[in-house]
Amino acid sequence: MAALRVDIWSDIACPWCYVGKRRFEAALAGFDHRADVEVVWRSFELDPGAPRERVEAGPYARRLAAKYRTSEAEAQARIDRLVALAAADGLELRFDRIRPGNTFDGHRLIHLGGAHGRQDAVKERFLRGYFHDGRAIGEPAVVRELAIEAGLDAGEVDAVLASDRYAAEVRADEGLARELGISGVPFFVIDRRLGLSGAQPVEVLRAALAEGWKTRAATPAATADDEVADGAACGPDGCA
Repeated sequence: MAALRVDIWSDIACPWCYVGKRRFEAALAGFDHRADVEVVWRSFELDPGAPRERVEAGPYARRLAAKYRTSEAEAQARIDRLVALAAADGLELRFDRIRPGNTFDGHRLIHLGGAHGRQDAVKERFLRGYFHDGRAIGEPAVVRELAIEAGLDAGEVDAVLASDRYAAEVRADEGLARELGISGVPFFVIDRRLGLSGAQPVEVLRAALAEGWKTRAATPAATADDEVADGAACGPDGCA
C-alpha cells in the first residue's frame, strides 16, 4: 500500500509553524509506521506584500504592541509565554534578533529542496536562520546561503533566484490552501482528508497519524470542515 502522506502548510516567518514542526517530528518519531510516512511542505505566506526586509525601530515587543494595540508589557508577556512553550519543545526563539521580510523566495527554494529530497532540511535551516540566528529571510543572498548550507547545489539555487522558477508551485500551494479553507498555519492534512489546524500537542498529532494510517486512501481530500482539532496558529492578522 502507498505511503501515508502528510501535507503541511506553513510559513517561514511563523513561530507556531516552528513549534508545530518540532511537535510533528516528535509525534512521527513515536509512530510505528514512520518509515512509511511521506511529508510534503506546502507554501503559505502570512504577509505576501512584505518588503524584502522590513526595517522597524525598537524592540520586538514594542512593534507587537503597536500591531495589536496592547501595552508593551502585555506584548512582552505574550512573547515570553511563546518562548517558554518553544523551549519545552527544544527550540530557542530569539525574538530580539528577528529581521522580518518577504518569504516568497524562501518558499521557492523549499520547493527546489523537494525536487532533491532536501525539502525538510531547507525548511529547517530557514526556520532556524530566522528565529534563532537573526538572518534577514527576505534577502536573496541570505536564503541562498542558508539553502546551500542545507545541501542544495549553489548553481541551481542561483538559477532559481535569478528566475521565476517554482513561483507557480508556491502559488498553487496557496491556491489549494484557499480551496481547503486554510486561513492559519501550521495546518496539517493527513492522507488528503484529516485536517489539523495549529501547533497541536504531540499526542494529538500521533493519534491523527494512527487514524490516517488506519483509514488511509478511504475518502476525498480534506476541507476545513474535516478538522479534528484546533491549536495555536498564525494567520495574516497575527499569531494566536
